[in-house]
Formats: sequence, structure tokens, C-alpha cells
Amino acid sequence: MNRARIFNRVLIISLSTLAIFSACAAPPKEVQPEQSAGTGAGGASVPVKWTMPARWKEGPPKQMRAATYLIPAAEGDSEGAECAVFANLGGGVQANIDRWIGQFEKTDGPPNQKSETINGLSVTTLDVSGTFKGGGPMMGQSSGPKPGYRLLGAIVAGPEGDIFFKLTGPAKTVAAAQDEFQAMLNSLKK
Repeated sequence: MNRARIFNRVLIISLSTLAIFSACAAPPKEVQPEQSAGTGAGGASVPVKWTMPARWKEGPPKQMRAATYLIPAAEGDSEGAECAVFANLGGGVQANIDRWIGQFEKTDGPPNQKSETINGLSVTTLDVSGTFKGGGPMMGQSSGPKPGYRLLGAIVAGPEGDIFFKLTGPAKTVAAAQDEFQAMLNSLKK
């Protein structure tokens, strides 16, 4: 056999093995929100549930996300906002808050961070605005700078790991969704 045939066979076997192992890998654990109609979603194994605001739309599934919600643009804004929900990211609460703040090139003032308890769950929230440079390609967000943006974030200490809610978009659109975001947090339950 010549070297090219041997190389091709080794390559095919290697790629086949990789495909088999990739297909057998366990998918990331998802946290399913409770349906706003009250029908319930997810299974008994879901440790934290919440109700998606009625005006928001479910976005397409994205890598590393438990859920993606799309918020329509407020009048005068050219684009809507997005609320990304992640489960069990590493780094701890403060490290993630600091990372979110670091996603702004320049802030319009000091970030507002507070801690509270909602339905027996410890929740740390963040409100920051300014020029958003994005969460990077791994988080499914643009890496280009966007002035006039705002981020509302919440990290919930769930019984089986932290749940991260990150709402980003044009400041006016995020302001229009702020009460809905808080209502979603207030619907959290174990």
C-alpha cells in the first residue's frame, strides 16, 4: 500500500471514532422554564423553574444555553434585546458579575449590584449600561462595540448550581423590559 492510502484509512478511522464519541457525549443539563399558561414544562428533576414573560418570544436553541428569549425593540430602537439563560457556569457569582461588567468598554456610571432573596433563593442582580463590546462568540453574542446598551443580569443560587439570566440590548428596549425581567425573577421557585 502506498502512504496516501494508509493516511486516508487512518484519517477515516480517526474521524469515525471522533464522531461516535461526540454523539455519545452527554448533552448539557438544561433548565426548563415553566410555561406561562400554567401547563408546566421540564421534568421533576429541574431544580429551578420560572415563568417567561408573555411578550417575549423563545429564541432558537444555542450552545451552552438553557434558554434564549427575544424581546421586541422599543419604539425608536433599531433592534430588540435578548435574555440568555445559562446553567452551572464556572467561576462563582462575583467572578461572573465582574466578567459581565468587563463586557462594557465604557460604562455610563457605576454598575448597580445588589443581593436579595426571592422565594427562598439567593439572587444577585446587576444593572450596567454603556458601550457593550459583547460576550464573545462562545456566548453567541456580537463582539462589536455597541454604544447605548444596557445589561440586566441575575445570578440565582439554585439547589443544584447557579442559574444565570443575562438581558442585553439597546438601553430603551431593556428599560421597557425591566419590569418583565423582574417579574420573571419573582416567579422563580425550587
